[in-house]
Amino acid sequence: MKSVTPLEQQTDARQTIRQQLRQLRRALPAAEQQSAAQQVARRALDFAPLRQAATVALFLSFDGELDTRPLIECLWHRGQQVFLPRLHPFSPGQLLFLRYQPDTRLVTNRFGIAEPTLDIRSLLPLSQLDLLLVPLVAFDSDGQRLGMGRGFYDRTLQNWKQYHFLPVGLAHDCQQVKQLPTAAWDIPLPALITPSKIWHWQHTGEDNAAR
Repeated sequence: MKSVTPLEQQTDARQTIRQQLRQLRRALPAAEQQSAAQQVARRALDFAPLRQAATVALFLSFDGELDTRPLIECLWHRGQQVFLPRLHPFSPGQLLFLRYQPDTRLVTNRFGIAEPTLDIRSLLPLSQLDLLLVPLVAFDSDGQRLGMGRGFYDRTLQNWKQYHFLPVGLAHDCQQVKQLPTAAWDIPLPALITPSKIWHWQHTGEDNAAR
């Protein structure tokens, strides 16, 4: 019998968590989804780094993710510039961020996710991004994030300190797990917002703080 390596065990564990948490968030009733979206929008709008940001990138919800529409509409109302990710047409595995306005035309990419049509005039370099709201499948109390497994956001987050934008996770409370099995490419988040609290991590060995 072929033995299972530690790496294969870790991969299996991560995939199991993905399956369980995706099913859990998809099963949330519509009323609970709507309430969670409103609560997160209120917390996010009162979050100082987002309040002070001129350029904010986020995502359109998919597969039971927390609905970002209420937050997007509030950001538009406050005059903040909103950007959405788009699959890079020439660099596989990379994301571009394009301006999103009420009249922006959206198309569906190969994963079934809505994204802006490619227009170089709407492109925002990461160096000009203030804050990135990041989707995720699961998170733990140390700020570790588990995504869908395709690595798009992992690659974007690798150089967030170099580009000086702040990445902040958005999730349902039910997406928290006790401890995530981590991989070498995982980038812990400095902050995360759920309907019930805002999490902060310094990743210096200190305890995290939540409010």
